[in-house]
Amino acid sequence: MGLPDDYRAMARIRRFEERLTALKDAGEIPGSIHLCNGQEAIPVGAARTLRDGDYVTATYRGHGWALARGVDMAGLFAEMMGRDSAVNGGRAASPYLSDPGRWFVGENSIVGAGVPIATGAALTAQRTGSGAVSLVSIGDGAMNQGNVHEALNMAAVLDLPLVLVVENNVYSEMSRIEDMVRVRQLAERAAGYGIPGRVVDGNDTDAVAEAVGEAVTRAREGSGPSIVEAMTERLVGHYSGDVQHYRPAGEVAAAREREPLARIRAAADADLAARLDVIDAEVAAEVDAAIAAARAVPYPDPATVKEYVYV
Repeated sequence: MGLPDDYRAMARIRRFEERLTALKDAGEIPGSIHLCNGQEAIPVGAARTLRDGDYVTATYRGHGWALARGVDMAGLFAEMMGRDSAVNGGRAASPYLSDPGRWFVGENSIVGAGVPIATGAALTAQRTGSGAVSLVSIGDGAMNQGNVHEALNMAAVLDLPLVLVVENNVYSEMSRIEDMVRVRQLAERAAGYGIPGRVVDGNDTDAVAEAVGEAVTRAREGSGPSIVEAMTERLVGHYSGDVQHYRPAGEVAAAREREPLARIRAAADADLAARLDVIDAEVAAEVDAAIAAARAVPYPDPATVKEYVYV
């Protein structure tokens, strides 16, 4: 993928999240949502390195990963509206999305719980000899969860094809990560498992793709798991409605100058800027069409409420 392609992929995620916010404010989306505005370069860069058949597991801030993995945008909007979508029938909404057809194992609202699930997928890949890799993204705060440690230890001991991407946006919900750990970088913890750990610029798709690609190749060759810590910043609150009183004045404004889309715009010459304008218009039209298609999807029949719950 070239720069315009990366920009388009990130712009799709950004526009999706922005419109999701508007739909939430308008009352069309029930429940809470957790957005990835500012972190788009991580799923886009990582997705470059994956094949069909490779598993992806995300956190509840996983809309960008779903889109980067090719999950249908209209289906995602319909799902979050609680409609009878082809994604999960309106039963998953924002924090529990999954799409096995796109090898998107899905999201999880329990912090760190995706790592044991992804480890299971990696074990399946190893035992079946499929050659697949299991990639899981977590936030910085999840690195302190016991199940993450246990799963990483198991993956390391068994040389499982697991890639752990830590999206370090420096806030674990409302607490800064340096107030919670003694290590300078979370990737340093990889040494405790005897596996590689790297820190990369999470606002640069090329840097992410290079680091994740190396980890994916290592996993696919049977050399075991790796940790990639991608440094980034959140442009929005931890959840919808978070007024972010805990963030210093000017912090978000400064982050907006460093975020991945703004970075590309700042370095663009006139020709590229004009091309990016066209991409923005095309993405806006795509998102508008996806919302219209989602609104045409009916709500689930209440009589089906017990389906997929009991055998």
